[in-house]
Order: sequence, then C-alpha cells, then structure tokens
Amino acid sequence: MKASQFFISTLKEAPADAEVTSHKLMMRAGLIKRLGAGIYNYMPMGLRVIRKVENIIREEMNRAGAVELLMPVVQPAELWEETGRFQKMGPELLRVKDRHERDFIIQPTSEEVITDIARQELRSYRMLPKNFYHIQTKFRDERRPRFGVMRGREFTMKDAYSFDRDVEAAGKSYEAMYAAYVRIFERMGLVFRAVAADTGAIGGDRSHEFQVIADTGEDAIAYCPDSDYAANVELAEALPLIAQRGAATQALTKTPTPGKSTCEDVAALLKLPLSQTVKSLVLATDEKNEHGETLKTTVWLLLVRGDHSLNEVKAGKIEGLKEGYRFATAAEIDDHFGCKPGYLGPIGLKKPVRVIADRTVAAMSDFVCGANEADFHYTGANWGRDLPEPAVVADIRNVVEGDPSPDGKGKLAMQRGIEVGHVFYLGTKYSKAMNASYLDENGKPQLLEMGCYGIGVTRLLGAAIEQSHDERGIVWPVSMAPFSVVLCPIGYDRSAEVKAAADRLHDELQAQGVDVMLDDRGERPGAMFADWELIGVPHRVVLSDRGLKEGKVEYQGRRDAQATVVAAADVGAFLKGRLAA
Repeated sequence: MKASQFFISTLKEAPADAEVTSHKLMMRAGLIKRLGAGIYNYMPMGLRVIRKVENIIREEMNRAGAVELLMPVVQPAELWEETGRFQKMGPELLRVKDRHERDFIIQPTSEEVITDIARQELRSYRMLPKNFYHIQTKFRDERRPRFGVMRGREFTMKDAYSFDRDVEAAGKSYEAMYAAYVRIFERMGLVFRAVAADTGAIGGDRSHEFQVIADTGEDAIAYCPDSDYAANVELAEALPLIAQRGAATQALTKTPTPGKSTCEDVAALLKLPLSQTVKSLVLATDEKNEHGETLKTTVWLLLVRGDHSLNEVKAGKIEGLKEGYRFATAAEIDDHFGCKPGYLGPIGLKKPVRVIADRTVAAMSDFVCGANEADFHYTGANWGRDLPEPAVVADIRNVVEGDPSPDGKGKLAMQRGIEVGHVFYLGTKYSKAMNASYLDENGKPQLLEMGCYGIGVTRLLGAAIEQSHDERGIVWPVSMAPFSVVLCPIGYDRSAEVKAAADRLHDELQAQGVDVMLDDRGERPGAMFADWELIGVPHRVVLSDRGLKEGKVEYQGRRDAQATVVAAADVGAFLKGRLAA
C-alpha cells in the first residue's frame, strides 16, 4: 500500500485530556479520534491493528473448536430479568426503551442471550460439548471513562461460551480455552501472566485473568518467583504472619496521641514498629423489606494490621457481608464508638458491633489500637484479657511483597498488570436461572454446565502500547503492527531512480504477502521517520540516491539504535529473514 492511498494523521502533541501513555500515543499516531467521553472513532491505522488482533483470536478460537456466531448489541430486558441482572447491575448497564415503552439494554456482555440460544438449540447430550463465540461491540456506562481505550464506554470484546453435560467435561472445555488464550497472547508477542482471579459480577467457581505486564497497570499481581503461583491481589491468600499468639507482657494503657489519627503517625510518636498497630475500618449492612425500606442496620468493625490494607473483595465474601455492604456513616460511627474516625478501636464500645479480625491481627499480642476517644490510643492490648476474642477470624487483607506464598514454595513478589482476558467456569449459574437443560441418555433433563471466556480486543491495543513504547512512540509487536514494513524513499517525488527502486521493492514485498507501506508523500526525511517511529512499524527501509548509487539501502528495526547497511539486491531476502525471526 502507498501512503497517498491511505490516511495518515499524526500529531506532534497529545490532547490535554490524554492521561496515560497509550492514550497519548494512540491519539498522536492517529489510531483513534475522540467522539465523546469514553467513545472513539477507530481511524484506518487503528482499525488495521484491531483486524490483526481479531484474526489471531479467530484462528486460535477456531483451532480450539469454538464456532463463531454474532449476537446483537441491543438485547431485550426480559432475558436479563430472568437472571435478575436487569435489577442487580448498577448504572453501568445502559437501559433503554423502544417506541412501545419496552425495556432493552445495550449489552455489556452476552450470558443471557447465549443461554437463551442454548436452551432452544442444545436439547440432547448428543449435541454436546459446544462452544460459541463472537467478536462484538460492548457498552458499559462507566462513571468516569478514562485512559483512552483502556477504560472506555464503548469497546470491542471477544466473548466465548462453552456448554457441557457435566462438571468433568466443563473442566476440559475450560482447559482448552485456557490453552487457546495462552497461544493467542504468545502470538501477539506480549509479555503476560495468567493469574487466579475473583469471579466478580459474572459469578462462577473458577477463574483466571490474563494480565499484560506493565508498570502502569491498574491491577496488582502477586506471584511466587520460585513456583507457578500467581493471583490477582483481590484473590491472593494472605497467610497469617504470626504462627502463634504470644503471651501478654504489657499492661493495657490509655496513651495520649494528640493529633495522631493514623497508624503511621501513632507508631512514629510512640517509637514502635507500624506492625504493632491495628487499623479499624467500620462497615454497615442494611436489612431491607420488599419496598427497599431499611428494617435493621448492623455495624461491623474490621481489624487489619497497621501496615496492611483491607481487601474489599475478600471482605465481601464473609457471611453477613455477602449481600452487600457499605462504609458506615459518621452518625453510625459516633453512635457505636462515641468518637470520630482516627481513634476507633474494639475496646470500650458504646454499642455492640460485629468484630472481624484478620488472621494476623487475631494472633497479635500487646498491640496498639484506638481508644474510642479523640487523641488517645491503647497500648498493650491483648485478646481475651482486654477484649473478647473476635467473632470472626478471616483473611481480609491484601498480600504484600515478601509474604509467604500460599503454595508454601517461597515468598511473594508483586508486579502490575493490565487485564486483557478472563476465563470463568460458570457451572449452572445461568442455566439454572434460565432453565437451560438437555436430555441425557435416559431422557432426563439435566442443566447445562457453562464456561465463559472474554478478551478485550480494543483494550489489547492500549495494553500492548503501555508495555512497549519509548520516547519516540509506539513499539508494536510485528503480529499487531498496522504494517510490518515501511519503505521510506528520500526524494521519491524528485528522483526517478529512487521512485523506481522503491516501487519495485514495494511490489516485490507485496507479492510475497508482506504487509508493506510505501511512503510516497515526498516528506522531509526527519518528518517521515518521526511519523513511522511514532506509529511504531517494526521494520523500516530507507532508500536514497546516494545509497542506490552504491547499491545499498539502510534497514533499521524499530528497537534498533542504529541502521544497518544492506545490499539493495538482497534487501527482500534480508527482510524475509527478519520477519520470520
């Protein structure tokens, strides 16, 4: 392809609203143009990358035995009401009405629709297993869309859904999709890690995220360098750091801590390690009637060590908090503790609360906690002597670097990642709600076992750029790049020799199936090189009058610091070798 036949629209500066590197570079390289908050036009250069990504996904999904179909963006609310998600999902679910005042949704995902297809079509065990997938537009009405395609409102995803007759067969489908995802991300040339993950709003029992490793990633990943253990911190188990509670050696003392409302400040004032303090977090749950009116409110006190942080996902799995919780109001805190936040603790409460202690806190002795009085903390606090044993002991904290690995094979390390894929084993969550069953060999109805597998197609562009870029622009893996090779002829519009050589090489490469771009715009060398370095094409060949007279051209890989001189007659074979590598 020639540049004059294509559309190239680069910018020297990124728009002011572009926050992260991928957003800035995608805007500057002309891959996307903003249409509205979290909504983008994918320009020709960006669409080429998307099509490369989709082709890899399709090839590997087909290879794994999945069958492509296409489900609509607009879906009737009735299906979502069957599963309860029409009411349960928050404002991220865009609800609309048609001219007849019937409810519809703009799909963020397609579990309901695919289950409806399965209950109509997969009637017999003879039709199983089956895996359907589609690549389709999604919409989630994010409260604060940001980071370009990383957290937009409209985006493209690949969804796949497996249907099996029993748990064992569903496990095999899950493993097949897991293996397909590994191949997909390997073919894209990405550095990634598959990590155990929380199932979140989709539900299910088994889940892995595929995280592209990047320092700017939103997700924290805990992994063990000495084993295969890896998990999102939302799920990573935090083992107790104290094997056995020590005996009390200090008296309980109400100690002045004027103006010191954080564990860090209290520890510094008292010249104690932060790990000797206990942090208090107050939650509340509301019991409501069918009209949404609150009948009863329960206040919960969650305790974690001062140098640790609460893991809200883990907390949300504790009995009593599963149905949803919120942070307590100032009035509720004052009513139960008689004190403002910053000095709260489990000793001397005005009203009873449900106490949940993290595993490590439950094993602490002589610890420091709030005294429920402004400017005071207790030192020398001990379970059993100064306060009752906690009602619940659970893992409610985030793991930190250096924690013991849950598999017992070393210590945890941490890195950042960007989630680009997720595989779930759903079981019968949706088939039960929607009565999707098949007839077994005995003619008896059995619920379909389901799996769900997603890849963020457009998000992959942002993740790849966050992982691989430099001061000049994007550094695409060759399998994702909009073009594999760019020919940069100097003086194309002025030199017949340069034009003829460039056209000849372009036609030769194109005939070999190479995705080649010939920049025939007649731009100055500096501007031309800057454009293609910004866009991130992996291989560049420069042709000039001087070089051609000597029978040479210059080759430079996008990651190379310097150009390599290659014989003009050999450049086709040279490029073929580089592309194969």
